Amino acid sequence: MKIGMIGLGKMGGNMVLRLTQGGQEVVGYDRTEANVANIEAHGAQGARSMDELIAALGEPGSRAVWMMVPAGQITQAVVDDLASRLAAGDIIIDGGNSNFKDSKRRAEELAVKGIEYVDVGTSGGIWGLKEGYAMMMGGTVEAIERLRPIFEVLAPAADRGWGRMGPSGSGHYVKMVHNGIEYGMMQAYAEGFEMLGAKEEFGLDLAQIAELWRHGSVVRSWLLDLTAEALQSDASFHDLSDYVADSGEGRWTIIDSIELGIPTPVITLSTQMRFRSQQEVSYAGQMLSAMRRAFGGHAVKKLDVGKQESVVPSVKAGEHPSAAAPQNISNKATLPDSGTQAEAQQLGETGKQRVKGDA
Repeated sequence: MKIGMIGLGKMGGNMVLRLTQGGQEVVGYDRTEANVANIEAHGAQGARSMDELIAALGEPGSRAVWMMVPAGQITQAVVDDLASRLAAGDIIIDGGNSNFKDSKRRAEELAVKGIEYVDVGTSGGIWGLKEGYAMMMGGTVEAIERLRPIFEVLAPAADRGWGRMGPSGSGHYVKMVHNGIEYGMMQAYAEGFEMLGAKEEFGLDLAQIAELWRHGSVVRSWLLDLTAEALQSDASFHDLSDYVADSGEGRWTIIDSIELGIPTPVITLSTQMRFRSQQEVSYAGQMLSAMRRAFGGHAVKKLDVGKQESVVPSVKAGEHPSAAAPQNISNKATLPDSGTQAEAQQLGETGKQRVKGDA
């Protein structure tokens, strides 16, 4: 079938390439000309405007447009634009990380015009082009069935890795919880390996341990596979900052767990650790230091020079995932601290920027 794709970054761009390789006809649009040119070089059709994109998709009532844009205001702006251009029977697919409540609302608003809205929680990262994407869909059975040819190509296999979760909003809800679990798993691995590395008396080989755990251990996973590969190359990660962005799903998972009365201590604490990583200097920590000095006269440390950080550009669509491996990070050109708009979005996806010592 023919489908339009809006947003051709490292996720959307790679999805276009996988669809094209799978024999699907794709028209892609992005505000960045280089991204459009990239998909054209791989056999897809590029569009330089929304008008051109919509015109290339065929007759009203049979069109489908997939969005891979940042959640929030940008997604809403694209939905509003599409709603003014599409007709009853057309489908809008949101493959980004939107809040499930927004997805439910958008589906209800578009239903008045007869436009279908399918929310697709999409997982797979930069490996999706090679390995396929896991996709969790919310929407009507009829709309999702119409999109079957697209899902079968994007998924790891035609009969697995994708499925309808339920009505509108359910796809993004399942993906939200998926990412909350991901936060917890990543934090557990990080804490465990830090403990192993700190036990100097044993001289433990972290790369050996990670590789051993990959086979037969109950803690084996794809995250562990990636960790083992990283440790084989650079066990110190000395070039990396400890700043870890959060894209929103961890926060939303915690909020909904409170509304449901379901305890989620691991997901909550792992998300809180990401907040802490986004602070170069913690005001709470400074206050604790001041209080300890005040009541006990203890020695404290004074802040003289803050961290100097640069930004490594994100991996581009079509680029091999090995470009993201730790050993290749220092080989890529770094940008000023602010980076580009795309990097700024990824480093502060929920609007949180690094809290500097002098802020």
